Amino acid sequence: MNVVSEWKIPKWPFLLAYASLLIAAAALIYKARHPISQAEIFIAIGCVALGAVLGVVPYYLDYRAMGKALEVNALGAVAEKIQNLEKISEQINSATNHWAVIQGTVSAEAGKSTAAARAIADKMTEEARRFSEYMIKMNDSEKATLRLEVEKLHRAEGEWLQILVRVLDHVFALHTGAVRTGDQRFIEPITNFQHACQETVRRLGLVPFIAEPGKPFDAERHQAAGQPEKIPDGAVVDETVGAGYTFQGKLLRPAIVRLQTAPAPEPEKETAATVPEQPEPDDGQLSLEAD
Repeated sequence: MNVVSEWKIPKWPFLLAYASLLIAAAALIYKARHPISQAEIFIAIGCVALGAVLGVVPYYLDYRAMGKALEVNALGAVAEKIQNLEKISEQINSATNHWAVIQGTVSAEAGKSTAAARAIADKMTEEARRFSEYMIKMNDSEKATLRLEVEKLHRAEGEWLQILVRVLDHVFALHTGAVRTGDQRFIEPITNFQHACQETVRRLGLVPFIAEPGKPFDAERHQAAGQPEKIPDGAVVDETVGAGYTFQGKLLRPAIVRLQTAPAPEPEKETAATVPEQPEPDDGQLSLEAD
């Protein structure tokens, strides 16, 4: 059988290319004349995007190679079992033929033939028992091997999911910073770059999402940032700090949001109802004032 560990693709060339592209983009931005031209921005973004793709490619190829290796191993195991079954069937046919010959040769001696037949029957029973035990052991071994391979695949899937989520978090932070600058020269290309990255990972089943400002807080899909205490009822989302992710329809990580703070209560204004009434002067006071 093929060993799955031998189907590994060397990752250092891709990681070296990824690091080289990042260094090239950083050097281009550092040495470019300011303000940076749009062509230089596109070249730097292209280097970063290409480096990100090269960083993910070896893990994806390893995943496909491991799947092919498991298929080849399964077919080889099935072929070996079929060959073993054919050999055992030939042995059983041979034993049956020998039994018939023995019965024919010792038909005159009934006692001896009965003893010989009983011995052969016991032997066949023992062979059948051993064969059953052997098949049970083979099935247990095959199940353990398949369980180990499935665990390896799940572990590899978790690793490349973490890598993709980290890359998308950096892209989200880059887009958020560009939006806060308010400069359309940066916002438009970085927004297009973010959409391209999201469309790429969506083909693998990883879908990012954000919480819309002004929407009610959903404890199942949102996570409040910097608020470990209990979330009050009727809380409203102010902005999204970190994107949330779903993988093949299942929630992978909730969106990290900042909640709107309640406005301070306004001081109560004096009205006619709150101003105390002045006592009316009597007639004596009126006469004194007139004097």
